[in-house]
Amino acid sequence: MIDTPEIVQTQSRMTAVIRLTVPRADIQKVMGPGLSAVMAAVKDQGIAATGPWFTHHLRMDPKLFDFEICLPVASPVAAQGRVTPGTLAAGKVVRTIYRGGYEGLGAAWGEFGAWIKAQGLKTADELLECYLAGPETGADETAWRTELSRPLRG
Repeated sequence: MIDTPEIVQTQSRMTAVIRLTVPRADIQKVMGPGLSAVMAAVKDQGIAATGPWFTHHLRMDPKLFDFEICLPVASPVAAQGRVTPGTLAAGKVVRTIYRGGYEGLGAAWGEFGAWIKAQGLKTADELLECYLAGPETGADETAWRTELSRPLRG
């Protein structure tokens, strides 16, 4: 279900961001409009994206999703509507790739978490999902790829 995880050093990235705190059940309602707003702000300002979009989950709560919809950008975005400039800090993360449809992400995170625990790694509370290839690349969900990352502590 997931590729063999690895520990990598990431670089700091400028981002265009919308922060949302929503009930877990509302995630599918807010994701599309939020991503559209981020993409529109970046396009309106003539800024180049420097990679695929991702979500940065800031707090793990079973009832709420407290997260940011992010797009890495080549230059700072000006605040526009709900979109604000952001930065994803550099650091060491443990990372894997999940291959499949989005409905399998929960199980992939479970498998990834078990691997992290078995390795004795200590992670921060936050997590990231980077959408490398999804519905925009075709209907074959076996070709979809989502990068899962957990920043390491210590």
